[in-house]
Amino acid sequence: MTSAERVELRSQEQSGASSKPAKSPAELGTPPNAPAPKPGMTPGERINQRNGILFCLPWLIGMSVFLIYPLISALWYSLCDYSVLLPPVFIGLDNYIDLFQDALFWKSLWNTSYYAVGAVTLGVIMSMTLAVLLNSKVKGLAFYRTVFFLPSLMPVVAGSILWMWMYNGESGIINTALAGIGIKGPSWLADPNWSKITIIIMAVWGAGHSMVIFLAGLQDVPNAIYEAAIIDGANWTQRLFNVTIPMISPVIYFNVIMGIIGGFQVFTQALIMTDATGSPERSTLFYVLQLYNVGFQDLRMGYASAMAWVLFAIILALTFVATKLSKRWVTYDR
Repeated sequence: MTSAERVELRSQEQSGASSKPAKSPAELGTPPNAPAPKPGMTPGERINQRNGILFCLPWLIGMSVFLIYPLISALWYSLCDYSVLLPPVFIGLDNYIDLFQDALFWKSLWNTSYYAVGAVTLGVIMSMTLAVLLNSKVKGLAFYRTVFFLPSLMPVVAGSILWMWMYNGESGIINTALAGIGIKGPSWLADPNWSKITIIIMAVWGAGHSMVIFLAGLQDVPNAIYEAAIIDGANWTQRLFNVTIPMISPVIYFNVIMGIIGGFQVFTQALIMTDATGSPERSTLFYVLQLYNVGFQDLRMGYASAMAWVLFAIILALTFVATKLSKRWVTYDR
């Protein structure tokens, strides 16, 4: 048989196989009137779904009661004249209009921005510096880590009272130490030029949490990169700026974002150390402190709700800008 005949015979066999009729359900062993399988969950899957919902239910209830409902209520009250003692009266955007015409609003926003810039900048620098030093191999490393981390564990109220005593212009430990070397210390909390700086210093003192996060980021940097940089002749400073900082840039970004969010919500320190009025001369009248005065002392809860939503918008905008700018300097490559 020639090759042409073999090809023709094979094509006839294939055409014959394709022309065979399909088997009936009876031939396949399936009853002709059997219903098609319905899509759905098995009993076991339904039990798993029910158990999952029950496990999530406490969190869902907590989120609804303590987050979603307050957010919606605050948005509604911000559009009302609400004094807590009387039912809310809808007034539209009047609270927002009055807010942007309020001199104390701009004063508190300026004080808060000043504090946030100072606390975030100095806090990131100080915590990263401590993390770099603690990441080196020195004796007593565990002791030093504990000492630098302990201040962040102190309650804010206790820390504020402690620093208030230390800042005392007459008998405080800081001015006493300065007098010992012939320097007359300022009236820290009584001087409007120093009042915000004193609270910034206190914030930097409690930067232990950021230090621990930086330390974890530093320990995640591969040693092979440092060894390659040393072989190339890079000194300590060059390794810091060309290897360490780029490798931990996501950690820096995280601490900056968290610092911005926390900085714009500063409240307890000013309330305890400088009174609720933001003295001296309203130099420590921070945004949340003014919100507290309006809402819980003046009982203008609608106006305070408008302030809260403006603060939310400010933090959201700053976070968005920081995230956009992070694409230029944050790297996730290893």
